[in-house]
Amino acid sequence: MNDPRIEEVLEDLYLQHEHHTRLPRPATVATLQAACDAGLITLSGNTPAPTATGLEAGKHVVRRHRLAECLLKDVLQVTGEEAEEDACTFEHILRPGLEDKICTLLGHPLTCPDGHPIPRGECCLKAEKDKVLEVGPLCDGRAGQAGVVAYLSTRDNREIQKLMAMGILPGSDIRLVRLFPSYIFEIGHSQFTVDRSLAEKIFVHWQE
Repeated sequence: MNDPRIEEVLEDLYLQHEHHTRLPRPATVATLQAACDAGLITLSGNTPAPTATGLEAGKHVVRRHRLAECLLKDVLQVTGEEAEEDACTFEHILRPGLEDKICTLLGHPLTCPDGHPIPRGECCLKAEKDKVLEVGPLCDGRAGQAGVVAYLSTRDNREIQKLMAMGILPGSDIRLVRLFPSYIFEIGHSQFTVDRSLAEKIFVHWQE
């Protein structure tokens, strides 16, 4: 499903389910009928109600929208109506794989900048399991220990840009070289130095 008009209907229905105060946007009879034919809603007159499938689809639209808000406002520093408009565009074009990569990059945020909860995705559930296993911050590693960057636990624009400039992205191979007096690590053929405040925000899937 990639019809933005149907996705907007499902998004509004999910927000109603979430007891959100935003008023639903008007939808044409043709759009409602198409959503009904797809098994996403039922109709009582022209009043739609989501099916279980439609509610799940609406949840994913809301998730993409709120992740887009985090990316735009927290990382790219887009503000005001422009951020909301761009988030509305992003929610329709983000593929599931890209959506999860953005979520991972942002450290699986629980809420959007407006304080609304971000529905959890498969990447979030995996991250929660990893916390029980061998994922931990760079500052807790041992000298010489190697692993793969799991996610960045920060939504500070300057910190994210600094870490990305060093090549610290989810999926990047990383090796901790030294812990004192600063944390020195290796990515590719380059070495970088960070203090503890940054080292504790780089979460690594450590290898034995």
